Amino acid sequence: MQKHRIYTTSFASIYPHYVAKAERKGRTKAEVDRIIAWLTGYDHKGLERILNDKTDFETFFAKAPKLNPARALIKGVVCGVRVEEVEEPTMREIRYLDKLVDELARGKALDTILRTN
Repeated sequence: MQKHRIYTTSFASIYPHYVAKAERKGRTKAEVDRIIAWLTGYDHKGLERILNDKTDFETFFAKAPKLNPARALIKGVVCGVRVEEVEEPTMREIRYLDKLVDELARGKALDTILRTN
């Protein structure tokens, strides 16, 4: 089975789209970065390194410092796909991130997005 092309796409090429989506709705790059940190454990320096090195999505998630166990609480549909039903682990991680950025752009409170309340 051939891998989906998103796996070999650099995270740096998609990251600006996440930020732009959030900013179009009055949210900030800092909020996007906080979501990424919550989901993956990447701090500011780690995220900058990923972006500068043009790390692909598969490696971005495979080498994440600490995937948040609460990410399993992320439910819902993004791009017509129910995230909790995605079987392939890397694709599920990508969909989790897509869903969190989507929630941010839809105006949800950050505490709700990060499943802290």
